[in-house]
Amino acid sequence: MKRTWPLILTTLILTGLSAMVWRGALAAPPAQGDLAVITSPQNNAIVRGQVSIQGSATHPQFQFYKVEYAREPVTGENFVIIGAIHEEQVADGQLEVWDTTQVPDGSYTVRLRAVRLDGNYSEYSVVQVVVANAQPTETPTPAAPAATPLPTISPTPLPPTPTILIEQPALPTGAAIPIPTRVAPLPTPAEEGPSFSLDVAPLQTACLYGAGVSLAVFLLFGMMAALRNLIYAILGRR
Repeated sequence: MKRTWPLILTTLILTGLSAMVWRGALAAPPAQGDLAVITSPQNNAIVRGQVSIQGSATHPQFQFYKVEYAREPVTGENFVIIGAIHEEQVADGQLEVWDTTQVPDGSYTVRLRAVRLDGNYSEYSVVQVVVANAQPTETPTPAAPAATPLPTISPTPLPPTPTILIEQPALPTGAAIPIPTRVAPLPTPAEEGPSFSLDVAPLQTACLYGAGVSLAVFLLFGMMAALRNLIYAILGRR
């Protein structure tokens, strides 16, 4: 039993040390200097002409990097290299210059690949970069010039209206003042008496209506007499 305790204690110590080493390995920060990123242009950017592609491509085992583009939608490896392969690292600088006048207008994906010595690589892509060389560049609308205030017109004062004085001739002393004579109004002719006119149209209508009624009554009685004679004749034969 005494020999077992040192063995158990040694095992516990080694297990603890292994756990500490394992935790330290997990908590260790990743290797510094591994960076592949495009900072300009960004997603959904609209570009035209000569476009400077900015970013970084660095790694402790750096071999080379390249910048490529592909028309969207991207299908497989249809990327085309921009410029050439670069064997020098770039940290926050210009990676390549893309002449967009050599490609049709449309939406593109721009990709950066930083390849390491072991053949592995880091990759970064910017999507929906729209090339718009055929579209006119938007120019700001000039502001309308400020309206010039109109000069204020002061009214010219009119000269005073002259007062017209009518001088009446002076009457001699003791002369009588003529008095206007009133003229009596002419008599108004007497109004004529009311006129009487007879409208014969209603009388004609009444006469015609009475004649029509009389004729209808006469015909009715005649038809009744004829019908009676006809009935008597039929009964007499029987």
